[in-house]
Amino acid sequence: MCVCDCYTLGSRFYVYTAEISNEVSDPSISSYIAAIALTMIAFKGFTTITNVGSEVINPNKNVGRAIIISIIISLSVYVLLAWAVSSNLPLQDIIKSKDYALAEAARPTFGKVGVWFTVIIAIFSTVSGVIASVFAVSRMLAMLSEMELIPHKHLGMPGSIQKHTLVYTIVVGMTVTIFFDLSRIASIWTILYLVMDMIVHWGLLKNLRNRVKANSFIVFTALAMDATILSVFVWVKATTDVLVVIISIISILIIFLSERWFLSKRLPN
Repeated sequence: MCVCDCYTLGSRFYVYTAEISNEVSDPSISSYIAAIALTMIAFKGFTTITNVGSEVINPNKNVGRAIIISIIISLSVYVLLAWAVSSNLPLQDIIKSKDYALAEAARPTFGKVGVWFTVIIAIFSTVSGVIASVFAVSRMLAMLSEMELIPHKHLGMPGSIQKHTLVYTIVVGMTVTIFFDLSRIASIWTILYLVMDMIVHWGLLKNLRNRVKANSFIVFTALAMDATILSVFVWVKATTDVLVVIISIISILIIFLSERWFLSKRLPN
């Protein structure tokens, strides 16, 4: 569950698609593309695999295999969940249920017992997924800190750098959760993630293509698809919830300018 980020399964998947639909019974093509942008973060679990690549046996082969297997498992579960919910609830009820769409889909057959069973399973899967993501992010931040690519302050805390970054990650996550609801968090994270993904693809094409023997066509195709999905998603959010776009742009600018300032101080001209 942790590897595949299964905490995004179930009811949360329908929060994302319902948010894009905005209670419209016949959504446009742009809404479908924007929904794809939201569901993409459900497959980000492969980053958990890459973050522990050094601990995997024969990582040159097994990391790629693990990523493919995890995506196949996640996709299969998502399709089955979508089929199960859409078979039991009309679109209007899915939108109305939001976080509890999967639980409501179980109600006609299993009654209240099915609802509570689904909720309990969702809680456990959410907790396991959050724990996996928190440790994966803290591990990555610790690695970047040790490489002196991002600033780090101990703030009087004992222990290793990873323990510090674990605390920072949890504090930031709790702060974001307090100020934003699930839909906005998902939307902001989607924009940031797609921008990051595009930067990585561009850096690979420009600087590392020959060194890692990357297939330029595949990387460029991924970059173009990211750009298309991001553009449509930003346009949809700008017309429905412009605050998400504003916060995303401000966050990107703060991160970029802070990192640029830090690296300019550390690296020689």
